[in-house]
Parts: sequence; structure tokens; C-alpha cells
Amino acid sequence: MSHLSVSDIIDFVEENDVKFIRLAFCDLYGTQKNISIMPQELKHAFEEGVNFDSFLILGYDNADGQDLFLKPDPDTLHILPWRPQSGRVVRMYCDIVLADGTPFMYDYRNFLKETLATCEKMGFITKMGLKSEFYLFKTDEDGNPTSEPFDNGGYLDVAPNDKGENIRREICLTLEEMGIMPQSSHHERGPGQNEIDFISADVLTTADNLVTYKNVVENIASRNGAHASFDPLPLEDAPGNGLHIKMATYKDGVNLFTTDKEFSEAFMAGILNRMRDITIFLNCREDSYNRVGIFEAPKYITWSAQNNSRLFRVPEINGKRGHFILRSPDSCINPYLASAMVIQAGLAGVANKEQLPPALEVNSRFLSDDRSAYLEMLPLSIEEAIDCAENSEFIKNSSFANIATRYIETIKSFI
Repeated sequence: MSHLSVSDIIDFVEENDVKFIRLAFCDLYGTQKNISIMPQELKHAFEEGVNFDSFLILGYDNADGQDLFLKPDPDTLHILPWRPQSGRVVRMYCDIVLADGTPFMYDYRNFLKETLATCEKMGFITKMGLKSEFYLFKTDEDGNPTSEPFDNGGYLDVAPNDKGENIRREICLTLEEMGIMPQSSHHERGPGQNEIDFISADVLTTADNLVTYKNVVENIASRNGAHASFDPLPLEDAPGNGLHIKMATYKDGVNLFTTDKEFSEAFMAGILNRMRDITIFLNCREDSYNRVGIFEAPKYITWSAQNNSRLFRVPEINGKRGHFILRSPDSCINPYLASAMVIQAGLAGVANKEQLPPALEVNSRFLSDDRSAYLEMLPLSIEEAIDCAENSEFIKNSSFANIATRYIETIKSFI
């Protein structure tokens, strides 16, 4: 559902037997939080917002003594299909505002909106798609997760080795019912590991969709007696869970990756040149760094058209590029902050007319020590990633330095 007015939402709630409205948002780690209100409170929520105890939410716990309010975005209305059909439950994502209605400075969703507005002022829009991996684990008789994978299947396996196919099917059908279009799903390399890809949309919608997707995966897995884990490395000696970000830029409906090589290469160069600066926003947990460089998770800051193990992949079909894929993030990000930082890095590359370095088409496994010694690496620990961000001239001289600093300070307090 999109482009709905407040009156549209109120009418929908009345006509569809909606009894609970969940006002949802994310903490610093992208974990969904929500308050449920009753239909009679909806008009007030749109007009004034709903107050919450921000000091109990990671990332909002230092609001400088200001009351914070949740203000629902009507364009994000979804019925939750796994909740009862009689006395329905709907959910909307919210912006965080102050008592006078102005945006809270450290609301990452608003930061993403401002970043996208900058793109539009420059005459282009950005679309984003995601590929997200997760593990399914068995649960015990009390429903608590165990460390035993749901199956022992491998890459693209089918039943009976793949025991997760019915869960993936139910996830995909549920997402489709909510207006989120999965593109493909399959068993991944690890035992009990799965991947679902969904179609590109505008960046804000895709960031909202990632939060919904994780919630759907966890709920559907639980209903089927499994536990879903998006942790970066849930099993030792097995592939980690990555989140591949697919991104492209458009002007007047035309893909700039196909028509404007100078712009698109400067955008990509901006991101590559600032990867060490922005990694903490893409890999924000200590265990995020345990998967760097293992199996096909990238380690070196390089790009390729053909090689799947590169940090940056820029596939070509019939000699034409359509998008790039950034392969280092994991699903424990705050999607609003992470996608905004990637775009901001790209914008800096465009502003400076930066050049894309030569592609590296050699598989990482075949890189000699002599050659790899000359390649720049991603940070290999959260401490190194924080140090890179704190010493980044890109961040220090940006309009969002305060957002980055506050985020980093909060991360540091937990390690």
C-alpha cells in the first residue's frame, strides 16, 4: 500500500476490523521495536505522535532530556498476516520527532530521507535490492533455540537434504501478501543456511522492507518449530550470514550505470575509497568481523565484474552494467543508517569526480601473498573499524558528523 492519506488509514482500519495498530521503529542495531495502540488513538498518533521511554531504547537512550514521539508513516501500512484475521493487527513504521513535531536529530530513518533528498536535488534517485542470509536451528521441547542446524543441506540443495524449503515458501508467500516481492530463495552453503533475495525498490522502502523481512522470517520460523538467526557467524567453521546490497542510480527513469559511465564510476569509487571509514556502520557487532575473509566473505577492498568473492561486484550483461553489489555488510545493521552512509560515500565520490581503480578478476583463493600485500583491507576488528571512522576526514567534514559520532560512542559503550 502506498501514498495513503491519514483519512485513508483511518477508513481502512474501520472497514477491515483492525483492533491493534503497531507503531514500529528500530533501535541502533536494526532490531524492531513497537508500541500497540487502539484504533481510537490513531488520529492522535498522526497529529501529535505517541510518547515512548527513549532512555530504554539503544540509540535513543541519550535524548538530552527531550521527550521523543513516534509519528507513523501512512505509506508503510501493512496487515500482519500471521496475526488473527478477526481483530486484525496492522503495522506502520514511524519517524522519531520531538514534542514540537520537528525531527529528532539522531533518527536514522530521517537521516536516510535527507540523504535521498540530496540525491533528488542532484537530479537522480537510487534504488536498492537486498540478498539476506540466515540460519535455521532446531528448538528444544520448550521452544528455545539449540545449536543444532535445522538440516545438513548445502548450496542449492533440494528436499530431503533441504528441510527448510516449506519455511522459505511460507516466508515468501507472507512477504508477497505484505507487498514485498521476493525474487528468489534457496538453501545456502551452510547447514541450515538459507537465502532470500528481494526485488529492488526505492531505498527507504527497501530499508523498511528489511526490518519487515527479518520479523517475518523470525515469526514464520518460530511457527514451524525452528529458530532463525541472522548473526554474522552463528556456526564456527561454516559460512557466515551476509547481507548483499544491490544498488543503482537513475535519472528520468534511465539507469545511469548503463548510460553515464563517469557518474556511476565516480559513485562507486566514492564508496570503495571510503569503505574503511564506513565499515562500522555496515558491520556493527564484534562478531561481524569473525566472518571477514572466510569462505566467500570479502576481505580486500577490490571490485570485479565476474568474481563473486570481491567486496564490490559490478556484473555486466552483454557488455552493459546495471548495478553494483556490496558484499561486506551483515543483517545486524540499522538499514536506514547503513544505506545512508553508503550513498553519502557515493555522493562524495561524485562531488570529487573520483576514478574507479582497475578491477581485480583473480579469485581470492589464488591471490599470492606478494600481490595481496599491496591491497587495502577492510577493518579486521570492531576496534579497528571504530578507529577508522573516528579518524575519517570524510566523516569529520560532513553534515552528519554528529550522527556518526553519537552512533560510534554508543557502539563503544557495548564492547
